[in-house]
Amino acid sequence: MQISQLLRRKGHDVATVDGSASVRTALGLLAEHRVGALVVSSDGRGIDGILSERDIARGLHEHGAGLLAEPVSRVMTAEVHTCTPGSGVHDLAQLMTDHRVRHVPVVDDGALVGIVSIGDVVKARLDELEAERKQLVDYIQTV
Repeated sequence: MQISQLLRRKGHDVATVDGSASVRTALGLLAEHRVGALVVSSDGRGIDGILSERDIARGLHEHGAGLLAEPVSRVMTAEVHTCTPGSGVHDLAQLMTDHRVRHVPVVDDGALVGIVSIGDVVKARLDELEAERKQLVDYIQTV
């Protein structure tokens, strides 16, 4: 299965935040959108970084509650792993495992077109396995 197929089912919406926004504002966006990460982008198309709940937790541990007033750019992850719509779900699962990331933005011609979480990858794989199981059961029952 390709990422483009996965995005067709889940949608192309991506929650973003400007790097100059406060960490407190980012926390509000994470809660509002019910997501675990925001793509940091000044224009909604380019990727400046990614901010996960994990980044915020580590930042709070390191810098204390004063971090909430600091800009997102202070705690975001600047090195972002991305994929394309043509990438395979299996390849993306490997990338997520190798780099220990849970959210990967999808980029097409340099523009942000979606985001895939580890949950999306697991769901896609479970759907594939269920389809294979059904095909095998159908085959066995017809023999």
